[in-house]
Parts: sequence; C-alpha cells; structure tokens
Amino acid sequence: MDLNELQTLTKQEKKILDTPCICCCTVGGCLSTNALEVKKQLESEIATQNLKDQLSIRGVGCMGLCSQGPLVRLDPEGILYDHVTPDQAPQLIQAALHATSPPHSKLKTSPTKTLREQNSKPKAPSPYQPQHHPFFTHQRPIVLENSGRINPEKIKEYIANRGYFALYRALYEMTPGEVIDQITQSGLRGRGGGGYPTGLKWSTVAKMPTGQKYVICNGDEGDPGAFMDRSVLESDPHRVLEGMAISAYAVGANQGYIYVRGEYPLAISHLQTAIRQARQKGLLGSQIFESPFDFRVDIRIGAGAFVCGEETALMASIEGKRGLPRPRPPYPAESGLWGCPTLINNVETFANVAPIIRKGADWFAGIGTENSKGTKVFSLAGKIKNTGLIEVPMGTPLRQIVEQMGGGVPDGAVKAVQTGGPSGGCIPADAFDTLVDYESLKALGSIMGSGGMIVMDQSTNMVDVARFFMEFCMDESCGKCIPCRAGTVQLYQLLTKISEGKAQQGDLAQLEDLCDVVKHTSLCGLGQSAPNPVLSTLRFFKDEYLALMQDVVSDRQKPP
Repeated sequence: MDLNELQTLTKQEKKILDTPCICCCTVGGCLSTNALEVKKQLESEIATQNLKDQLSIRGVGCMGLCSQGPLVRLDPEGILYDHVTPDQAPQLIQAALHATSPPHSKLKTSPTKTLREQNSKPKAPSPYQPQHHPFFTHQRPIVLENSGRINPEKIKEYIANRGYFALYRALYEMTPGEVIDQITQSGLRGRGGGGYPTGLKWSTVAKMPTGQKYVICNGDEGDPGAFMDRSVLESDPHRVLEGMAISAYAVGANQGYIYVRGEYPLAISHLQTAIRQARQKGLLGSQIFESPFDFRVDIRIGAGAFVCGEETALMASIEGKRGLPRPRPPYPAESGLWGCPTLINNVETFANVAPIIRKGADWFAGIGTENSKGTKVFSLAGKIKNTGLIEVPMGTPLRQIVEQMGGGVPDGAVKAVQTGGPSGGCIPADAFDTLVDYESLKALGSIMGSGGMIVMDQSTNMVDVARFFMEFCMDESCGKCIPCRAGTVQLYQLLTKISEGKAQQGDLAQLEDLCDVVKHTSLCGLGQSAPNPVLSTLRFFKDEYLALMQDVVSDRQKPP
C-alpha cells in the first residue's frame, strides 16, 4: 500500500462512516448485558423492513459509560441510548429514521416521549446527547478517539480516521532521530505506572549498537478494578500496532511482541485480526509502505501471573521461562529480551504515539500540566454511579472525576478512592481537590498506576481494604526474594489480627516497621509497592486502626 491508496481508501470509507448508522457497543461490559442480542435484533429488524439502503448497523468498541450498557448510538447525530434491550429494536430504528430525515421532522426535544405516545410497549429507550451528560463533559479523547466509533475488526474504518498516516509520515518524512525528538518534546511519560519519560527510554534503546532489537507492548493488566488496556485493545487495536511500528522504526527494531493476559480473549481475538489485516495491507511485515523498513508483531499470552506485569518478569515469560523478575541494572533498554536491547511500553503509551506524530509534539505538550503532559485514561469502578472508562487531561481535579463525572456514590458520600491498584494508595475525600498528575498523587502516598480508580463509600472499612490488597500481593508474589515472599505474609497476618480486634498498639508499630522493610528491600516493583495501601490508610485513616486496638479500647473504658 502506498500513500495514494491510503488516501483513496480514506475518502471511500469516510463516506460510509458518515452515513446514517446505529452503532452498538459489542465489547467488554456491554457484552455481559446482552449487547450481541441487541445488535442481532436490530439487524433482523432492518432486514425485515428492507431498510438496508437507508440505515446500517455497526458493531463498535467501548463507548465509556459501561454501567449503563448495552449502549447504542445513532450516528452522525451522536444520540446515545442506554440500557437497551432487544425488544426495543423497532423503536430505535424509528428514532434513527426520524433523526436522519429532513430537519423539520427531527425529534428535537424528546424522541422518547413521541415514541412512547406511539407505542408504550415495549418501553422505548432513553436518549441523551453525550456532550451534555456529566460523564462525558470534561473528557478529551486522544487514546479513546476511535473507541465506540469504528468497528475494531475492520482496518478500513481505522484508516478512514487517519489511521497509519502517522506511520507513513515517520517513514517518509522523518528520520528515526526526529521521531524520538517529537516523542521527547511532547513530554509523554509511560502510562504503565512509573511515569518514566518515553522519549528518554526510546533514545536509550536507539543508542545501543546496531543489531537485533525488540519492541514489547505490555498488555498484562492485572490490577483489580482496572480495564483500560483491555478496552483499548478490544476497541482500537490498530492504534497500538501503529504506535509499536513507529517506535520500532525509531529505535531500529524489526520484531515486536504484544504480551496480553489470557483472561482477555476478545482483546486477543481483535489483535489477531488486526495483525492479519495489517500484514495483508503491507502495513506490518516486510517493506512496510514499500520502504526498507520491516517489522513483525506476534502475540504472547500470559497465564495470569500479576508479577508478569513487571518488565523483566514479562520478558522471562516471553522467553518461555518462569515469570520471575531479575535485578536491574542492566535495564531492558541495554539487555532485555534474549539479552538484546528491548523497548517496553504499555498499551496506553503506544496508543498516544500516532496522534503525537500526526499532530505534533507541541499540540500534545499543550495539554496537561508542566510535568505531566497529555491525557490519562482511567477506569472508574467500585461504589460509584457512573462506572466506566474516561479520558481526561492531566491535572484534572480528583473531585471532578469522582463526584461530577462519576456521579459520586449511589447513596451517601464518598469516603476515599484507591488509585494505582495494589501498588497505589487510598486518598481521602478531603483531599479530592488534588490535581491528578504524577507528582500530586505521589505526594499523597499513591501513584497514577495504569489508571484504575476504585471508589469507596462511608461503609467501607479501610483496614479491610488494606488487608484485601495485601492478600492480593501475598498471593501474587513470585517468591524469589525473601522480603516480598515472607514480608507480605507477615503484613497480612498483622492486618488480620488488627481487623479481628486482637492486636495491641505494639502491633501497629511493628506493622509500620515491616512496611518500611518490605518497601525498601524487595527485588521488584511488586514487593516495593505492596505496603502502599497500608501506609496510605495508616496516614489518612489511622483512627480506624486505633479503634480496633485492644489496649486503646480498654484505656477508653477505664473510669476517669
């Protein structure tokens, strides 16, 4: 494929995408709420009414508001319907026909009311404009710009939205060094948790001697309550492949691997389809865009070990070994997969690459804060009304995310939010004015992590929360180093003793000392960050620990 073919295909497919269509979310959460049956019924109804020339049905990726699924959207108007059921197909089709007819017959204010007047059974779905819903108001989609808008299994629809144009530009208009400069100047930092400058990592790999080099996409998303990477891979796999190809050109690699959790079968299926289509179009494999650049991508499926999210353990798993971390240095950029220089970034990091190359570093750097550029994708879960996937500029206040976009808890008030999964910390409600960026969250004893946010209400026992995450880390420890293997067990036992009301204040001091030991002596990030939930709950909710201490309780019962 050359540039002319790419441009021609874009024009052809753009016309198709701009025609009247009913888009059905067919990934992730919506699948669990009978979305496929909704899509099948819509297709059947259109065939029955012989409306194929007027209206089409498109299966698309995640639309974000997962708690309200199945979700259906009428395009190009962008009217979104939630909690759709198969028996509402006739009403939806009528609404779509009204919306795409001449302006005077549009259902301007309340399509639902009109439909209900015409036919009260079955009940018509409720429509709303996404731009007016608080969940969507403050979002700025970059990584998610195609999610919910294109069919992830059709490469033509990705190309119609300027897909692979950034790769062409990199290959024909930029040197590898210029690509790295753009990524560096954009300020993009790793979205997997650590926030390491992406351009610096790329330049380190590029400076290694010429020879075999690898690019790895870390899709081993294991944090409880996190589903960002899964949604991106399910909804827009070509975006990740394009980012990997651009990075491979920049650092001089010709082989890439995507490491995906085995618990993500739909993401794996969509990736396999995307890789096959990209090879057929000459966008992966040999002589990409008829240039001298070769890049092959293969998938490796993880068996579910949380520790394989750590880059050195992940590489060991790809090599066919047990997923155990190793000491660093040397870092993967110098000696990684099979001893060769290796670039590892996570799914979201690669998904930012193509937009940066296409629109320029200054555009991306103009979003976010001074030290945290661009946007961040978060999964909202837990005790919150609007569960789902959001993308907001860095520096967005935590309160805006949890209370406005998320809608707060269904009953009562928010108590805390956990960010960063087992490696993060619990942030109390009185600190929700904090801006969400790398430095601000670190100052609160938490981390950005991959982007999971678990909201808790006033009924949540914070000691039990710390105990839950410690049990997770204890079970997932690979056992290679003693501080993590034995320390997480002892921390869990102490937290259990406290939660059962059998501990004394001396146990609390021991808990804090043991957290310090595990944090500073463990081999890898799993053990080093395992104490974070404990330390953050001790910092902000220490009264809940003290209320369970035997000697404190007995002192309170003594007469004055």
